[in-house]
Formats: sequence, structure tokens, C-alpha cells
Amino acid sequence: MQKPWLKSYPKGISQTINPESYTSIVQLLEESVQKFKHNVAFSNMGSSITFEKLDELSRDFAAFLQHKAGLKKGDRIALQMPNLIQYPVALFGALRAGLVVVNTNPLYTTREMRHQFSDSGAKAIIILANFASNLQEIVSETKIETVIVTELGDLLGFPKNTIVNFVAKYVKKIVPNYNLPKSISFRKALSEGKKTQFSPIKMVGDDLAFLQYTGGTTGVSKGAMLTHRNMIANMLQISEWVKINLQEGSEAIITALPLYHIFSLTVNCLSFMRIGAENILVTNPKDIPGFINLLKKSRYTVFAGVNTLFNALMNNNNFTSLDFSKLKLGVAGGMALQKSVAERWMKLTKTPLVEGYGLTEASPVVCCNPMDGTDRVGTIGLPVPSTDIQFVDEDDQVVKPGEPGELCVKGPQVMKGYWQRPDETAKVMLGDWLKTGDIAVQDTDGFLKIVDRKKDMILVSGFNVYPNEVEDVVASHYKVAEVAAVGVPDEKSGEVVKIFVVKKSDVSSDEIMEHCRKNLVGYKVPKLIEFRSELPKTNVGKILRRALRDA
Repeated sequence: MQKPWLKSYPKGISQTINPESYTSIVQLLEESVQKFKHNVAFSNMGSSITFEKLDELSRDFAAFLQHKAGLKKGDRIALQMPNLIQYPVALFGALRAGLVVVNTNPLYTTREMRHQFSDSGAKAIIILANFASNLQEIVSETKIETVIVTELGDLLGFPKNTIVNFVAKYVKKIVPNYNLPKSISFRKALSEGKKTQFSPIKMVGDDLAFLQYTGGTTGVSKGAMLTHRNMIANMLQISEWVKINLQEGSEAIITALPLYHIFSLTVNCLSFMRIGAENILVTNPKDIPGFINLLKKSRYTVFAGVNTLFNALMNNNNFTSLDFSKLKLGVAGGMALQKSVAERWMKLTKTPLVEGYGLTEASPVVCCNPMDGTDRVGTIGLPVPSTDIQFVDEDDQVVKPGEPGELCVKGPQVMKGYWQRPDETAKVMLGDWLKTGDIAVQDTDGFLKIVDRKKDMILVSGFNVYPNEVEDVVASHYKVAEVAAVGVPDEKSGEVVKIFVVKKSDVSSDEIMEHCRKNLVGYKVPKLIEFRSELPKTNVGKILRRALRDA
């Protein structure tokens, strides 16, 4: 197989990694604890824990799970909370006990919770008290026997923990009443675990580490089986890619995307933990004023996020006045990075916003732009080490070089399959190749460009129109804050392009149309424009085109 991307690899970056470097994520944690024990590992709401404290608390939690909850290697445990210090303690405690972590969005409805917990067969859950009333409604319909409830301030130290929990419950009243009589508090679980002896579990790379659910917006949500080897491989791939920019024990990354999301889990939590970095946890990134206030008080060197987050921040005047002198790197993933956003970020921070690409089934990172200044805005960069790619047509035949096709990926980060769904696994796997569902093209230097999601493609009179291209053009208009493009039925052409626009300042349909006509061939120009005050998004900020189409 020809690999044109290898000739474009940055100097000093290895083309391969060894996924057998660690037997498990636990070994990675223990190495980091030994190297960086006195460094801050995670901070949140003005409090922090060191690697040494993370080691201690996660051991206590693992001991509780083993000896008090009676959980065995391979049992599933759901984690349902936003970015709090409790998350990494629970995460590494569960992994140390040999459990499989089922990451769960705290904003799930009872229907979504019921499906995920029943499908995974979870036997235990740690849930934020704010969402416990939803669990109360469906827990009897699941196999969950151990319920651990945590509150926002539990690991903030006294007296802050007491104050935060009191304000949340009695002042802001964001903790609905719930009745889970057999539940135990997180702090009580830690206390009980401390009284017993943690028993280390022997693990191998092929053991499951996560059931990471995906596909909920496009059909029945499926659990991607990610092994310790998958996650270690991707962590090593990311570490190799960013090493020329970063220094061990000296970095701090803004973690605004939730740790239950695969991007934040692998990139922020695991990859930056390996180099002794501090994860600055943002509990509610949608509170832009509060977020900016946190940034004012923090020393950060890396900022990871999605296009909509960067856009929302830069649309706030207070953000533009921040000091970015310590910032080394901005990383964008999860959705397409718009050229206008990347250019504004560079102008404001004097730091490039590097776009990467991945998907849950690949743990998630597949490609990324180089960190050495050769970033090509509008592309997703080059495949990370030990990753092969190819492009296929509708019949799964490899297309000619330079032609667009469905991107397929092969590498040690590719999932084991979908949990208990061999039929769904068969739909996305061609032997060892994972079909991503994304239409992409590769230039002669090996750089990849995502043309669009296969299912999002708009067909106008037989011509393909890719929403990303239309959105990029509309977003470049200085009066547009956000935009989404979808296809809607049309008697003459089959489909036409419709755009949904959030204004930055007063703008008319005619102005946007004229702008589009100047930048797009006729069949790509939107025929319909709808103005909205906001666009529907997932909890990590990805615009839901499907919701707009369905509406």
C-alpha cells in the first residue's frame, strides 16, 4: 500500500508506536504517579488533587468496589457526571478494580438511560445527585445493584465542599428530590474502601476498558468495545504527535469537553496525564462568563475544544482581553473546524488552532494536522503513527488515488466491535478496516480533507453538495455567528440547500444570498434561509443537522 502521508511527517515524529508498551491503563496511571506524584493532576472550582492523592483515592474507591460492592473483573459500571474531580477518581478506581466503564451523558433522558444501562448490563453506577431523580424512575428495570451518589462539592475540601453542596441544593435548587434507599454517598464509599485492602487485578491489553456509546443521534445507540490496548495505542499516538511542543511536568490543559466524551477522555485525561499535565476541569462550559472568569485565574498552555466552543468564546468581548502569552497549542476536534474560526483564533491568540479527526470507534484519534507550523487549515491533517487509511466507493471497492471515497481506517486504536451487536459490527468492518461513514479525499502530500458525512450529503439535480463547504462560506460572513446546512426535498431538483443562521449582528437574507453567490457555484447556493436564536447541539457542542432536517 502506498502511504503518501509518510513523506509529510514532521521531523522527530516516529511513524509507529508500540501498543504493548503498557499492559493496561492502570500501569500508565501508576507510572505517572511515580514520576509526577507532587504535581497537580486535576483541578476544579478552585481546588485540586495531586497525582499522589489521585492514586490514594482511586485505590480506596477500587477497594470499595471489590470488597463492599462485590464487583468482579469484567463487570460494568456506569459513570454519570460532568467534569468534577470525582470523575477521574471514580474512573481510575473502576479500572483498577478490573471493571468496564460505561460513560453516560448526565443530561440523558430516562429513556436513554434505560437503554444504555440495560444494553450494557451495568451492575453499578456513580451518579451526580442532580440527576439521581431520573435514575430513581428506571433503576428497577436494570441490573444495577450498587448506586453511589456524589454531590458537586464532594472533593473540594472543607469548608468549600459543604458550602457548594448547600448552595446547589437549597439556594440554586438544582438537586431535585430523589429516593434511592439502597444508595451510598461517594464520600462514604471512599471511607469504607479505605478500611479495606485493595487487591490488584491482573489485566492484559485485550481486556475491555470502556463501553463507549455512540450513534444515538443516528439510530439505536451502540456500545463501542474499547480495550486497554485500544486506549493505550491512541494515547501513545497522540503523545508522539504532540511531543515536540510540550514539556513533561510543565503543561496544563483546559478540559471543557466532558471527560465522558471520547475526545476529552483520551486526549485530555489519558494523554496529558502521561506527561504529568494538569487537567483544568470546566464543569459547565456553557456558562461563558463563568468559563472566562476561570480562564482569567488559570495558567494554561493547551486548549482543546470544538468549533462551536471556540466560536462562542471569541464572540464574547471579555474573552478577547485575556492573556494568551502562555498558550502553546489549540486543538480542535469533534466536528469540522471552520476556516473563519481558525483564522480568528490565530489572530487573537497568536497560536494556531490545530484540527484533528477521529470517531468513537477509533478511540478516537485517526488523523491530526502537524504541530510544527505546517498546519493546513481546512484539512484534518495526516494519519497518526501506526495508522493506515484507504478510500472506498459504495461497493466497498478502493477508489483511484486523489478521488473521494468513504474513509476506512486500520490501526491498533480501532475498536473490538459493538457490544453484543455482531450485525452492526459487520456493517462497519471490512476485515480489519473500520468504515468511518465520512467521505474524504487525500492530496498528493497525504493530507486529508473530509468532504462530509455520507448521510449528510445533499443531492441537487445529481450533483453532490457537502454541507461543510456551504457552512464554511456562510460562516465567513462577518455578521453570521453560527450556521448549519441541510438538504430539503424539492420537486424540481430532488433536494435544495437550506441553511439555519444565528446572527452576530443584523443581516438580511439577501445579504447572505449575495455572499453565497459570490463564493459558491449555483447549485450549492442555499435556496432557503431560516434565522434562529440558537441551533440544536449535542452536549459537547456539535450541531445536530439531523434535528434540523427532521424539524
